[in-house]
Amino acid sequence: MPADPLSATFAALADPTRRAILARLALGESPVTEIARPFKISLPAITKHLKVLERSGLIARGRDAQWRPCRLQAAPMKEAVDWLHHYRRHWEESFDRLDEYLKQLQTKPKKHEHKK
Repeated sequence: MPADPLSATFAALADPTRRAILARLALGESPVTEIARPFKISLPAITKHLKVLERSGLIARGRDAQWRPCRLQAAPMKEAVDWLHHYRRHWEESFDRLDEYLKQLQTKPKKHEHKK
């Protein structure tokens, strides 16, 4: 597992099953069996996904007798969003330049137009 928290977050978010689990937990805490229900994979496979999410800090797991509730911990996602935000200006400027270029192309007369 990556040593730094940001790498652990991105590694955990790289898997679609783990993202689906996080989407489910965004609705509220849930036991492992409920989390596993919509997936066509084994309970041990779900448990492995949960361990990755727990190690990355994206979820917390509790214990209440036989019930093992999992809950979303969104702080690592905020850190990832903050990191990505630094690149937003670059993306926006790139799109602005592309938009300007496309406008220039639309206003230029076409070279192959036939004059009457």
